Amino acid sequence: MTNEMILFVGLGVLALIFLMGILARMYRKAGPNEALVVYGFRGPRVIKGHGTVIFPMVENCRELSLELMSFDVAPQQDLYTKQGVAVTVEAVAQIKVRSDQASILTAAEQFLTKTPPQREGLIRLVMEGHLRGIIGQLTVEQIVKEPEMVGERMRATCAEDMSKMGLEVISFTIKEVRDKNEYIANMGKPDVARIKRDAEMATADAERDTAIKRATALRESAVAKAQADQERVIAETASQARQAEAQRDLEIKKAQFAEQSRRQQAQADKAYEIQTNIMQQQVTAEQVKVQQVEKEGQIKVQEAEITRHEKELIATILKEAEVNKQRIETLAAAEKSRLTAEAEGRAAAIRTQGEAEASIIFQKGEAEAKAMNVKAEAYQEWNQAAVVDKLLTNMADVVRAMAEPLSKVDKITIVSTGNDGAAGVNKITGDMTKIAAQVPALFEALSGMDIKQLMSSVQAIKEKPKSNGDAAGQH
Repeated sequence: MTNEMILFVGLGVLALIFLMGILARMYRKAGPNEALVVYGFRGPRVIKGHGTVIFPMVENCRELSLELMSFDVAPQQDLYTKQGVAVTVEAVAQIKVRSDQASILTAAEQFLTKTPPQREGLIRLVMEGHLRGIIGQLTVEQIVKEPEMVGERMRATCAEDMSKMGLEVISFTIKEVRDKNEYIANMGKPDVARIKRDAEMATADAERDTAIKRATALRESAVAKAQADQERVIAETASQARQAEAQRDLEIKKAQFAEQSRRQQAQADKAYEIQTNIMQQQVTAEQVKVQQVEKEGQIKVQEAEITRHEKELIATILKEAEVNKQRIETLAAAEKSRLTAEAEGRAAAIRTQGEAEASIIFQKGEAEAKAMNVKAEAYQEWNQAAVVDKLLTNMADVVRAMAEPLSKVDKITIVSTGNDGAAGVNKITGDMTKIAAQVPALFEALSGMDIKQLMSSVQAIKEKPKSNGDAAGQH
């Protein structure tokens, strides 16, 4: 029982495998780029994109490619255009079977048993015929310049015939158009000549406009340059005039400052000289006082020296007397008298000499003091006359000192404004005369004395001895 079951199972498995093998051989699939045209007891049908079972002996199937067909359309004969010009046209066509079931069945009826080259040959003949008809309706210029229009006409014209064969035109593109008479080569020459002519005319116009603009720019530039030069000359002239005025004002100010500086220097020099004389007088007076004090000190020193000498003599003699008192007792009385007399005489001589020297010194100091008093009285009495004499004597030096800076001047620039009649060297000598005339005024400003009053005092002093002499004669 068990063996029988295993046998049945094995036979069943074998039968199933056999049945599956038969079914596999009967099942046919259509790829996405093809269609299965099934024909048999169930009638023709199209399988696209899926599979179906084909029963042997009662059904059969054929594959029909749905892929795009691309081939050249290049008729061997020349095609004549509307103008009668023979041209050779080469084009490329892309054609495929329509995807609907009716078109596939139509294409299967016409091309299923033919090879791809045979099928393309048939289609090419139809395309070339339509191309010949279209070329005959167009000019060479339209064919060459509007190839897209030719392609559109081809698709529109061939659509009906291609539909009858279950096909459709995807694209039609003209690759090349040639002719044996060089019509196409010469066709562009007029346009080229016209374009060249237009270009040359445009170039000439542009050059003319450029020349005109350049001439205009040069003229405007020349005018602007001339105007700028004129303004520059005017500005330079005005600037030079202002510089000359400024230089003139500067020279005038320099001359004024130099004159003022010379005046101040002269005043300072004169004030310094007067102050020096005053200081010299004060120094002389102080020297007299110092000499007087020195003399008094010398007198005191001499008196002290005399006193010291007297005391020294007294101390020396007394000391010797005490030392020799015991040694010379016998000679004390006699010798005492002699020594006492000698000591007294020597002391009197020294005192007399000291008093004489002190008297001489005192008399000398008194004489010098009297002389200084006399000199002071003389200065006091003749003060105004001495001042006048000093002024008149040193006036030439003052004027020379005031004019001395002119000796160091290398060059004198005289600026005349035209307002004064005096100019040139006369102006300089006139200025020097004015400077000399200012000396008395300068003396009065520094000393506070009136020159006229001093001269009157001198005249009075001059007449005083005369009057005294006359009075003495009368006596």
